[in-house]
Amino acid sequence: MIILGCGYVGQALARRYRQRGEPVTGVVRSDESAAAVAAAGAEPLQLDLTQDDLTSLALAGERVFHLAPPPNEGDGDALTSHLIDTFDRTGPPRRLVYIGTTGVYGDCGGAWVDESREPKPTAGRALRRWDAEERLRQWSRRSGAELVILRVAGIYACDRLPLARIRSGQPVVRADEAPWSNRIHAEDLVSVCERAMDQGPAAALYNVCDGHPSTMTDYFCQVADAAGLPRPPQIPLAEADGRVSAGMLSYLKESRRLSNRRMVDELGLRLRYPTLEEGLAHCFERNEG
Repeated sequence: MIILGCGYVGQALARRYRQRGEPVTGVVRSDESAAAVAAAGAEPLQLDLTQDDLTSLALAGERVFHLAPPPNEGDGDALTSHLIDTFDRTGPPRRLVYIGTTGVYGDCGGAWVDESREPKPTAGRALRRWDAEERLRQWSRRSGAELVILRVAGIYACDRLPLARIRSGQPVVRADEAPWSNRIHAEDLVSVCERAMDQGPAAALYNVCDGHPSTMTDYFCQVADAAGLPRPPQIPLAEADGRVSAGMLSYLKESRRLSNRRMVDELGLRLRYPTLEEGLAHCFERNEG
């Protein structure tokens, strides 16, 4: 098993497979990340996936998770393009699971969205992810290698909550103007990744979310309540520019509610945390214990 971009989620995935007794190689760039991969029980390998020679990876015939993010600029994903060039030279993996983003759907005006909806990415990060999807689909058809694409919503976990932001008193958009957003607990995401690799049909595409969308404002308020912190102040959407970060502002421009029905039905998966309330309860019960 090879995990490209073995960061937070990749390391959790590595631990899961190591518990099954399977060897795992986690590919990262930094010394710090390599140490974290080793601590997860996997074999670290340091490479720059955008420009290094990747023939040492021995990807041919392997199972590969592609979690490496695209570059921060441009409309294309040069990293995925470089990977595909390597596959063409050394032989394709047997199966590749790509972890992308639900951002490829763009703004849907709050409508419910399943995998049949035509992607219309607008944000740079979503355009790059869409480019990666398209390149990988073309490669899979050409090579015959199995490909599963996961379009992942916002990820939260007990140690990945916006507590510092809430404590600092940064504002959120007024509840009645806040766009719909979607999320998945990191533990459930790992389970989805594992199931997609082990039994997802070739060429499958899944929205990965808990199926219970809420607004961004509701998310911050629920986290604040669960942590016993004051709720963040609310401001009109018209005042958000300049008062929230550029990254947050870009998320506020898109609204959609994601269906996870295909994921649940085809992968036969029962989420451990199907609602934000259950996920947060777990986090703070564990912290208090």
